[in-house]
Amino acid sequence: MPQPDHAAPPAGSAIWPYPLWIAHRGAGTLAPENTLAAFRLGAAHGYRMFECDAKLSADGVPFLLHDATLERTTNAQGDARQLSWSELSRLDAGGWHSPGYAGEPPATLAALVAFCRANGHCLNVEIKPSPGAEAETGTAVARALARQWEDAEFPPPLLSSFSREALAAARDAAPRLPRGLLLHELDPDWADAARHLDCRAIVCHHPLWTADLVAQVHAAGWRALAYTVNDADEAQRLLGLGLDGLITDRVDRLPTGQPGRSGRH
Repeated sequence: MPQPDHAAPPAGSAIWPYPLWIAHRGAGTLAPENTLAAFRLGAAHGYRMFECDAKLSADGVPFLLHDATLERTTNAQGDARQLSWSELSRLDAGGWHSPGYAGEPPATLAALVAFCRANGHCLNVEIKPSPGAEAETGTAVARALARQWEDAEFPPPLLSSFSREALAAARDAAPRLPRGLLLHELDPDWADAARHLDCRAIVCHHPLWTADLVAQVHAAGWRALAYTVNDADEAQRLLGLGLDGLITDRVDRLPTGQPGRSGRH
């Protein structure tokens, strides 16, 4: 019998309005990450929620980029924080991926929000500050999203970060936006940090999730999300544990390749 697309809500928690499946950086590795082309491709594969990385330009414009430096995903080099948005907007953020995407520009966070709002998509924005700009980035990203999503009739963006300073700044700037604490490992004070930051979700590197950890997270009223889940067997393991969200690069194979799922998002 097909299972529902959403795990049962933790006892006593608010309704979780987000899809189970989340496309990593737009379309995973199928298109140049964090560009509008990637989000369009992810949507073409049926995904209705997207993860992205947001940081600030030198003049304070929130834009999409994972790395602190430019060389991996653009035709430029150096610290992304040193360039204004006018300079960043002229870069090629697609040619590194494949010739068909040559000339694809970087994207502002505002442009991605406009795309998501126009199409009714949900968004998980990872606050990815350049070194030394943690609080500034958390504040700017949260304020921008609160303004742009204020009158939307569908769920607000989920803010997440490995940087607790950035999440604290986001909480103070836009307390109504939901937050998720990103964890690559379980340090001793992760639960205290999540409570202090008033998080709605814990977003762990997928191998960390066990039945006991899911039970602990759900008992605290948080949702359990995993990144980056690209293997079908691992996805099934996590679904069996009751995960509430899976972030994946394999938008071409998951979740339609998962036995026991309906394929809806």
